[in-house]
Amino acid sequence: MAGFNSVADLKPFKTMWRVKVSIVRLWKQYSAAGGLTIEMVLIDSNGDKIHASVKKELVNQFDHQLDQGKTLTFTNFSLNHSVSSYRTTNHLYKISLLATTRVRSCEALPVDLNGFTPVNFQEVLDGSLNPDFLIDVIGHVVEVSHVEMIHVNGKETQKLSLELRDLADVRLPMVLWGNFASDVTNAIQLRGEGRVILVLRFGKIKVWKDDRSVSNAYNVSDVQLNPNMAEVDAFREMLPADELQLAIVEPKPLTVASGVSVKDDFFIHTPRKTTLR
Repeated sequence: MAGFNSVADLKPFKTMWRVKVSIVRLWKQYSAAGGLTIEMVLIDSNGDKIHASVKKELVNQFDHQLDQGKTLTFTNFSLNHSVSSYRTTNHLYKISLLATTRVRSCEALPVDLNGFTPVNFQEVLDGSLNPDFLIDVIGHVVEVSHVEMIHVNGKETQKLSLELRDLADVRLPMVLWGNFASDVTNAIQLRGEGRVILVLRFGKIKVWKDDRSVSNAYNVSDVQLNPNMAEVDAFREMLPADELQLAIVEPKPLTVASGVSVKDDFFIHTPRKTTLR
């Protein structure tokens, strides 16, 4: 990109960087330490992604300029090491906007540049993938439970267990919490007779003993059934031509991971997010 730096080249030694990127994910996050911040995943024309944050003191300055799906230029920002157990990209660094950062609208990058990079199911199950990094998943829903109501801190939340299969018929367990549980259940009930293809963006690998599954990570994750995506069309075309029916099963019991229940792992150890934009 003439006049722009590539996301892959961004490093902390200076602030006078200039990038042209699309916002592929945006949400607001609250923490006791950082207050209310804006969190984003950005992608450039090369398909490279980087996390970006707006600290609480600057939220009002930039909030009106930032929307998921927008292509923008960012000039003059800082970079810090990306260290977290919920990393949205594999970039070593993340962007922090400054009071002096300039944000401008510009010509949009291609719509199909969505940063969707689905993982191999077997690599999730055999431990090849680092669970500190959030992942994308695409799979055929072959098993689903009824929604459970789980008590957390005096409140009830919803839990849904599913099983997906990939093109090699490898099966991946998945648990969806909160509104995603009811939204997916309702969508499946209205699906008709067609196959249900689920796309999860920025999901979290969960580990219990030697077993691995995938879950949503609050509102940073996005879940869609049969979305209008070229990747979904290609996946559906390559599925085995069998008549495998969607099975309705009993909910699986809550397990314990490293001395912490799955429920506590999600609701206590997962960073809280609010108000997905």
